[in-house]
Amino acid sequence: MRSWECKMAKLPLRDRLKQATPLLADGAMGTLLHQRGAAINACFDALNLTSPEIVKQIHLDYIHAGSRLIETNTFGANRYKLEEYGLSGKVVEINQTAVQIAKDAIASSGVNEDIYIAGSVGPIRVGMRPYGRLNKSDVRTAYVEQIRALIHAGVDCILLETFTDHQEIFIALDVIKAIRLNDDLDIPVIAQMTFSDDNRTPLGYTPARVAHELQRAGADVIGVNCGIGPNQVATVLQAMHQTLPGLRFSAMPNAGFPQTSGGRVMYPASADYFGDYALTFKAIGASIIGGCCGTTPQHIAAMRAALNDASRQVPNIQIIETNGDDVEAVPDHPTMLAERLADGKFTITVEIAPPRSFDVEKLVRSAKMLRDAGADILDVADTPAARMRMSPWAVAHVIHSQVGVETVLHFPTRGRNLLRIQGDLLAAHALDLRNLFVTMGDPTKIGDYPDANDQYDIVPSKLIELIKHKMNYGEDMGGNSIGRPTAFTVGCALNMFANDLDKEIKVLNNKLAAGADFALGQAVFEPHRIETFIRRYEEINARPFELPVLMGIMPLFSLRHALFLHHEVPGISIPDHIMKRMEDAGDDAPAEGVRIAQELLRAVRGMVAGAYIIPAFGKYELAAEVLDAVAVPG
Repeated sequence: MRSWECKMAKLPLRDRLKQATPLLADGAMGTLLHQRGAAINACFDALNLTSPEIVKQIHLDYIHAGSRLIETNTFGANRYKLEEYGLSGKVVEINQTAVQIAKDAIASSGVNEDIYIAGSVGPIRVGMRPYGRLNKSDVRTAYVEQIRALIHAGVDCILLETFTDHQEIFIALDVIKAIRLNDDLDIPVIAQMTFSDDNRTPLGYTPARVAHELQRAGADVIGVNCGIGPNQVATVLQAMHQTLPGLRFSAMPNAGFPQTSGGRVMYPASADYFGDYALTFKAIGASIIGGCCGTTPQHIAAMRAALNDASRQVPNIQIIETNGDDVEAVPDHPTMLAERLADGKFTITVEIAPPRSFDVEKLVRSAKMLRDAGADILDVADTPAARMRMSPWAVAHVIHSQVGVETVLHFPTRGRNLLRIQGDLLAAHALDLRNLFVTMGDPTKIGDYPDANDQYDIVPSKLIELIKHKMNYGEDMGGNSIGRPTAFTVGCALNMFANDLDKEIKVLNNKLAAGADFALGQAVFEPHRIETFIRRYEEINARPFELPVLMGIMPLFSLRHALFLHHEVPGISIPDHIMKRMEDAGDDAPAEGVRIAQELLRAVRGMVAGAYIIPAFGKYELAAEVLDAVAVPG
């Protein structure tokens, strides 16, 4: 194998990491760029092109402070992050220039020691489905572009840093593995994740699990950076080392938790404090030591002095467990629905209405029939048409436990105050009901109890925001901890056939901004109107329509049913030729309705992410017949 280390005529990095003295990395790049004049909302990566002398000077300051592993200024230099600044076409140029700046800094430093360059790669930040708009192939393509540019510009290793999503870092590691193989390169990779103050990643992974997972994924060095200060990094690092003592580890903490003073962000941990912890990290077993947000050349100089002082003893620092517990948390993996949508698999869900009694025997039989017919998911409605029915939580739980099918729980905001909403969400998660369809719900005035309370504290877009930006991050609406984060996948309602498309798109944009992962669409009878909606959406937003939509498919039962939907249900328009078919069918109308639904199901494949079958009048056997269109494509 060829090796960039060999080409640069210095001790290969893998051999350097075998030495007893840890390799000292640098500290924060963004902190210093901001201190030296860059606006906090500027594209720091673009400074490689516009202000290379500032970036070079920061590298020099760290080298002179004692760093022997410097990171390129490329943390956010991927196409999606750069897209925010209109720079998505400059990924290769920015990354390659960053490597050259680092090389120039080393060459002009006057330091006669081996200095290594780490190609810094951060999370995409836009987010992967179900938590963002990108699928796995999008993320992989972005990482291939950035990482290949860094490697071929001559870095000594790739540093994956500040990752919170294990799935995303696995994709990046897989990309590096493929580049190593395809390009015949021996490039080490350092994989670092960020931990919360409960000593777990935001998705609930413990240090032990992270160490095992990253080792299996091919990381050469496993570490912790950002998020937390030196004491907690030591806690996490120690847990990792105890789990897999044969691995190499890295530690790059923040300078404590940030504080705001006079409009400036300040970090409390002093340089001397970092010097003490350099020895602590070494004693625990770290091969690479450095700093992250808030650290400066002064912090690195203090660490270098501590490591160089042979007479200095490891300080008696008590490693404090902050808010963690000894119970191994079971990480919340994406739901099957989320994984299918992320992988682009056509997904079919069928709506089930809860019974009007406590007897679930018939419901279970229907659910099993739909499962066997090919339904991937079952939707559980909540008081449809405002009629009194069993709680959908109970129905969904029964389906999970007795049928073995994942569900989407309908979650209307109407009739719930904020206390009940948040309590209900916790209850749903405790029952492992993690796919939610957030909707306004039917008004009570049309149902069994027209005088019942119909008030609500929150609209659907705000409820989606509460779930995705609060509870999925471990907080309630007031910012209070709920322990571990929830892991809900959240859907919204969408009517692609509304009379006022611009208004519908405006509402949809609010839901997307709130974090909606997918949509359940109004029943379709004119598939060409899907394309009309998508074109209008892309005209208004100047971006592709990427939301996974499960399009409504409603088997018509009779001509009367079709006339009712056409004339009395907003958003549903049934064309004349379908009306004519239902009229001509006579007593065979239910079968004709199934045939029409099958045709519509075939028509929307390739246009949307899946289908949402809505059986009329509880005719689940007709829904099962519609599913034959998937088993036997026409």
